[in-house]
Amino acid sequence: MARIHSRKKGKSGSTRPPRLEKPVWVERSADEVENLVVKLARKGSSKSMIGTILRDSYGIPLVKVVCGRKVSEILEENEIEAALPEDLLNLVKKALNIRNHLESNKRDLETKKGLQRTESKIFRLIKYYKKKKVLPMDFKYKPDEIRTLVAR
Repeated sequence: MARIHSRKKGKSGSTRPPRLEKPVWVERSADEVENLVVKLARKGSSKSMIGTILRDSYGIPLVKVVCGRKVSEILEENEIEAALPEDLLNLVKKALNIRNHLESNKRDLETKKGLQRTESKIFRLIKYYKKKKVLPMDFKYKPDEIRTLVAR
């Protein structure tokens, strides 16, 4: 299936093998892994970065296999929440960077089209998150006001 607004024809890459039990090489207990997740989240790492750091630095392939819960469930339990969902936050950061570029390069029409595409993705995601009740129904994407949310 073709991706919208991209030059790709689909997703490729390796698939993670389904594993239900903790690997033998993981020496850390579930409590230690949970503490690491909370510590990394308090430092400001996103959920995906936490997973990458645990995989690359600590040799923990999947938090769910070791702890029995996902990273997001652990963070909810410890009342650590982000202002916006991670995918929406990344798109907003991208749109803000494009807007900064357009302030100094007003005639860059390709970038202007890229901003339109990025913001259409943002609006589509906002509609989805409102439907799923992750965002409040009165949430609006206003680039000038959202800069403060992204800065945190």
